[in-house]
Amino acid sequence: MLETPDLKDMFYARYPAGAPAKAPAVDSDPGRVRHEPFFHKMYGDCRKGEVQARLVDVVWLPRKWGKTLRVSSINGVAAQLAAVSRELDELPARFDPFLKPAAGTFNCRPIAGTNRVSAHGHGIAIDIATAHAHYWRWSKPDAAGRPVYRNEMPPEIVAVFEKHGFIWGGRWYHFDTMHFEYRPELLLTP
Repeated sequence: MLETPDLKDMFYARYPAGAPAKAPAVDSDPGRVRHEPFFHKMYGDCRKGEVQARLVDVVWLPRKWGKTLRVSSINGVAAQLAAVSRELDELPARFDPFLKPAAGTFNCRPIAGTNRVSAHGHGIAIDIATAHAHYWRWSKPDAAGRPVYRNEMPPEIVAVFEKHGFIWGGRWYHFDTMHFEYRPELLLTP
């Protein structure tokens, strides 16, 4: 399903917005499945230079850090990331190690271990808290060969991102706790 999904496959698992952070069910990766032609049509193909012209600056944590990040202007990505930034900027200082420095937004690259363009290549993703990040490929498998879920990301930060249309890679069985991507279609309630 990851290699050749259709549009319907992107919705095979319900994204659990607002749920406690816990190990997802085996192979439950809501939002990790992306129909690449859909994203290329909407945001452009970075390998052809189509995304770069639509990138705009967003100041990350204007009060606490003030560094500029580049994200897509399509579908309100930049406006929503700016809203996330302003709201996170108001959190108490104990959250700062999870917010700065930001580890990256736009980067025209494949997803590790694949030829598929990363959400970062569409200008719709941000990585934060690398010093506290956990990633399934870095984890030592358990006796059954499965990744062992770990997370340090505070739920308050996840809630702010989800409120503004971003999903969190910490809700994936193949977890990536530093990763957030703009996917409002997965957060719509029926």
